[in-house]
Amino acid sequence: MKKITAKITDCLLPLAAAVLTALLILTEPFYALDAMLCDMVYSKMNGTGDEIVIIAIDEETLEEYGSISEWPRTLYAELADRLFSDEESEPAVLAFDLLFTGESVPENDEALFNSFSGRNIVTATNLVYRGAMVYSDGAQYYDAWNISIEERPFEQLDRVVHTGFANAMISRDGFVRSAQLWTEYLGETRYSFAAQIFRQYAASKGEEPVFPETNSRGQVLFNYSGKPGEFQRVSMRDVLLGSIDKGIFAGRIVMVGAYAPGLRDSFHTPADRDRDMYGVEVNANIVRALMLGKTACKASAAVHAVTAALIVSIYVFAARRMKMYPAALSVIWVFLADIGTGFVLSRCGVTLSLIYPLIVAAAFSIVIFFEKYVAEVLSKKRVLRGFGKYLSPQVIKKLSKDEEYDFTLGVERRDVCIMFVDIRGFTSMSEVLEPEEVAEILNEYLSEVTSCVFRHSGMLDKFIGDAAMAVFNAPTDLDDYLYEAVCAGIDIKNCGEALGKRLLKKHGRTVGFGIGLNWGEAVVGNIGCDIRMDYTAIGDTVNTAARLEAKAGAGEILISEALYQKTKDRINADFVEEMTLKGKAAPVKVYRVTGLK
Repeated sequence: MKKITAKITDCLLPLAAAVLTALLILTEPFYALDAMLCDMVYSKMNGTGDEIVIIAIDEETLEEYGSISEWPRTLYAELADRLFSDEESEPAVLAFDLLFTGESVPENDEALFNSFSGRNIVTATNLVYRGAMVYSDGAQYYDAWNISIEERPFEQLDRVVHTGFANAMISRDGFVRSAQLWTEYLGETRYSFAAQIFRQYAASKGEEPVFPETNSRGQVLFNYSGKPGEFQRVSMRDVLLGSIDKGIFAGRIVMVGAYAPGLRDSFHTPADRDRDMYGVEVNANIVRALMLGKTACKASAAVHAVTAALIVSIYVFAARRMKMYPAALSVIWVFLADIGTGFVLSRCGVTLSLIYPLIVAAAFSIVIFFEKYVAEVLSKKRVLRGFGKYLSPQVIKKLSKDEEYDFTLGVERRDVCIMFVDIRGFTSMSEVLEPEEVAEILNEYLSEVTSCVFRHSGMLDKFIGDAAMAVFNAPTDLDDYLYEAVCAGIDIKNCGEALGKRLLKKHGRTVGFGIGLNWGEAVVGNIGCDIRMDYTAIGDTVNTAARLEAKAGAGEILISEALYQKTKDRINADFVEEMTLKGKAAPVKVYRVTGLK
C-alpha cells in the first residue's frame, strides 16, 4: 500500500507543481514582487547620452515668472523664438510636455501660432479613457480602453504642430515601466508624445523611424537609461534670460516640461525606487529607449506558463529521486537557469515573469526534503482543527506556531477594539414562529456575524443569547485593526439588511442588527479556573462597547469618540450626541458610522 501511495505521490507532486506554476504565471498574484525582481534583472542603464536636453520649468522659473497657470502663451512663443533664432544652434526637435488646450487671449494665441509655425515642434495631448460597450464584427463587448475624447491644442495651433498623447502607463504596483507608443482613435493612428518626438527626430535626419514590436495595443516595456536628474537639464528661466549658450541645443531633442514638486507631474519608476521622476524625464527615457532599441514585449502568458510548468515539474520529479544535498544543489540550478534565461531573452526583446518558477521550486523543495516533518505538522493541525469550533482562528493560529503557548490562567493589558452585536426584533419574531424556525434564523444570523468578524481578522469572543462579542487585536497584534473592526461592523450591518429582507419575504417580519464599537485598553487573556477557562477581554472598554450596542437601533453602528478620532480620516460618521451610558460617570460622545471614505 505504501508503494502504491509513493507512486501516486511521484505523479501527483510534479503535476501539482506544473499546475501551480501555470496558474501563478497566468493570474500573477505576486505582481509587485515579480516586477521588483524583473526590474533588477532586466535593468540596462547605460547613460542618457547627449541627444536630449531638458528645459526644466523648475522652482527658479516659477519664482521668476509666477504660477504656471497664469503664464501668457507669449512666454512659450518667446522660448521657441530664442531656440530657433539661429539656424546653427536650433534644436532638431522642440517638444513641449504641456497641454495648450482651449483658447486664451487672442493676441497671445496668435503669437504662439506664429512662433510655432514652420518649426519642428511637438506638443502634448491627453487621451481620456472611459470604458464603454462597443460593437465589433457583430459582437458586443466592454472595452476598458475606449477613448472618450482627446484633449488637443487649440484649433489654430493644432494645424501647425505635431502632437502626441502624454498619458503615463502606470503598472499595478504604481510604477511606470511600460509605454504605449500608439493607439487608434477615430479611425486614425495616434502616436504617444515620446513616439512622436522619436518620429520627428528621425525625420530631421532624413531617416525613417524604426519602431519596436508592440503588443496589440501598441504597448512595450522599456528600459530606463538614467535615474532622476541624470539627463542634461537647464532652467527655463536661464534660457529666457539669455544666460545659457544656445549651442547646447544644436541638433538635439529639446524637451520642455515640469520639474518642480508643486506641478504634480512625477511618477514612481524602477530607475530609482527612493525618488520619483518627473514626467518629462520619463518621456526622455522612453525616447532614449526607442533610439537604442531598449524595449521588449512580455512573452505570451500561455506559452510561458506551459514551458515553465514543464521545467518545474521535471525538477520536482527528478529531485524526489535525489539524495538531500544533490537535490538542494539542483534547486540552486533552477534559480540560476530561471534568472539567466530571463536575462538573455530580455536582450532579445522578450521578458518573462521570473518569481513564480522560483516560488514553486522553493516550495516543492521544502515538501520533498521534509515530507516526514510535514506529515507531523499536518497531524498536529488535524488535532488543532478539532478545537476550531471552540477557539477563534487567531488562537488556533497562535497554538499552531507556538508549541509553548500557556493554557494556564494569565492576562495582559493591551489596546483592543471591542464589538458587540445584537439582533433587533428577534424577541417579537420568536413569539410567533416555530422553535425550529427561530433556531434556523438565529443560526443564520450568528453565522453571518462570525464570517464577517473572521474575514476582518477579529476574534469571536462569545455568543450571549442572540448577541455576540468580538475582539480585534487579540491575542496577537494585528495591522490596521481599528479600521478592520469598523469594516466588519459595516459588513455585519449589510448582512443584517439582506437577512431582514429575506425574513420579511418569508415570514412577513424583519430584523436588524444593532452594533456598538469602542477602542481602548482592556485586560485580555485566559480567565476562569483550572477546570474551565475562556480567552476573553474585560474592563471599562468592553462595558462601554456593550452600552453603545444597547443604544444602537436596527441597522445602526455606534462608535465611541476614541475610536472615531483614530479612524475619522478613513470612515464617514455623524456625531449623534453626548450620551449618558450606564456605569459611566461622564457623558460619552457617540458617532454613527455611515460608510467608508
